[in-house]
Amino acid sequence: MQYYYIFKAAFFKALAHPTRIEVLEQLRGGEQCVNDLQTAIGIDQSTVSQQLALLRSRNIVESRKAGTSVYYRVRDPLIFQLLDSAREICNDQLISTEELLQQGAQNAAAR
Repeated sequence: MQYYYIFKAAFFKALAHPTRIEVLEQLRGGEQCVNDLQTAIGIDQSTVSQQLALLRSRNIVESRKAGTSVYYRVRDPLIFQLLDSAREICNDQLISTEELLQQGAQNAAAR
């Protein structure tokens, strides 16, 4: 059972970078080549390629070559459900934090 947790931690570690999450969000619309991803995200090609290589090494994305271009896609569409769930959790946490800040501001103003 220990290996399951190690594998799961490595999986989440592969997602633990803002550029990798942005790449995955871009791939939500279907497969894209590095140049398309670079343009959409607005970062240099080598950074996009590095992040894709890590995602590919963890079997999160897969690639296919067409001529001189390499196209990437998400291997398992369930990844998008995971990203959506993470977005909801983050939004809930942000709302809770905002409410706490507003309460603190109201308490400070009442003093």
